[in-house]
Amino acid sequence: MSQNQANKQSMRGKVCMVTGATSGIGQVTAAALAMQGAHVIVVGRNRAKAQQVVGEIRRQSGNDAVWYLLADFSDLQQVRELAAAFSAQYSQLDVLVNNAGTYFNTRHPAPGGVEMTFHVNHLAHFLLTNLLLETLTASAPARIVNVTSRAHEYDNMDFDDLGFERSYFGMKAYARSKLANLLFTYELARRLAGSGVTVNAVHPGGVATDIWRTNFPVLGPAIKWVMSLFALTPEEGADTLIYLASSPDVEGVTGKYFVEREAIASSPLSYDEQVAARLWEVSEQLTAV
Repeated sequence: MSQNQANKQSMRGKVCMVTGATSGIGQVTAAALAMQGAHVIVVGRNRAKAQQVVGEIRRQSGNDAVWYLLADFSDLQQVRELAAAFSAQYSQLDVLVNNAGTYFNTRHPAPGGVEMTFHVNHLAHFLLTNLLLETLTASAPARIVNVTSRAHEYDNMDFDDLGFERSYFGMKAYARSKLANLLFTYELARRLAGSGVTVNAVHPGGVATDIWRTNFPVLGPAIKWVMSLFALTPEEGADTLIYLASSPDVEGVTGKYFVEREAIASSPLSYDEQVAARLWEVSEQLTAV
């Protein structure tokens, strides 16, 4: 068997879910896993787009075991329905890639006194992961990959004002949500020690995305074009996600933060176990998990 053929078989028999998989690095990750033979569930919020992407991945990979499930992560009830729909169809989950994310230039209130960036980027994935944890554990060895950002270094976890009700700045809200991703990753890795389920976080690098088009309707396309001149392509940004989801090189590796396939140190605050435990407790309350 050639190396190329071996790569196409390396994830055969594995069931993988990728959130935010109808564009950008999520779509590239889903396609790469399908090319390796995995059964892939593409999670998106728009049915027409999800159908289109599933069709593209099937044609690109030659793998018909690619399907979609729908959920808008701004609505936690839809996240619960996503987990229920998955569990009704599958008893196995080998890889969960928590990739869906958002950024808001202006404050959008969310239930529980938080704002929508934190709600989508952290709480929705906290809920989804916990709802699927029994299946992941039963499928061990299994992997959870959380997409964070180097932006996590630029804010703290202010539990007295998680929702930025006093003052809002989009990048600080985004940074806080990405810090939450890391705190969640490390705390979950501690809780799952010895279970056979690994949990790692990844900073994919600067990738030009449709966030700019969404939040800056007039200048957004121009901003995205300028960024594309020096930003990573979605393929480059997805590389470490794919590596963490599928490579035998990281079998058993857990509780790490990866950049360009290397485990590096994240911010000192992200390792604070008391802050992580407090965030877990607050997240449980806000999601009623």
